[in-house]
Amino acid sequence: MATRTVSPRSSPRNKWLVLRRSGIHGRGVYARADIAKGTRLIEYTGEHLSNAEADRRYEDEKMRRHHTFLFILNSRTCIDAAAGGNISRYINHSCDPNCEAITEGQHIWIDAIRDIRAGEELAYDYEYDWLPEYTVKDLEFYGCHCGSANCRGTIVDVPERKRYLLKEIRRPRRSRPVQRTAIGA
Repeated sequence: MATRTVSPRSSPRNKWLVLRRSGIHGRGVYARADIAKGTRLIEYTGEHLSNAEADRRYEDEKMRRHHTFLFILNSRTCIDAAAGGNISRYINHSCDPNCEAITEGQHIWIDAIRDIRAGEELAYDYEYDWLPEYTVKDLEFYGCHCGSANCRGTIVDVPERKRYLLKEIRRPRRSRPVQRTAIGA
């Protein structure tokens, strides 16, 4: 499989986005200025690799906590933003998102699904695929820390018939509220 990478150093500065410490998880991406609903913000870039190679690189069973920059492009290909990705890799998950990921051909784009205020953290619903063998422990491993009133406690897209499992998830207490920061240009 051919590999395509984009260097974050060679990427032009994004007029909409800036990287900051996040109230959700580690680093996050924030709006530099007000962003209108429907705005295409950034492409999710990185190395294109097979799903088998992604599984080899990131074995969940060996991780103490889940953390990757993988994004499934299609049934055969993932994008690993840890290799040549841009700041889109720091857009966190939220159960109450203000963005969505759109797949078009071999590209994944992040678009605003509502108006976003300057200083607001960007987030989309990661919607990890549900696997029939998942247990509450698995859902906790893929835990959500968004803190929204709609938080389901996991980044997995749990089907309606299995939503009863969500009541059993231990949700961590938020140590600090989601940040809204003043953004300088």
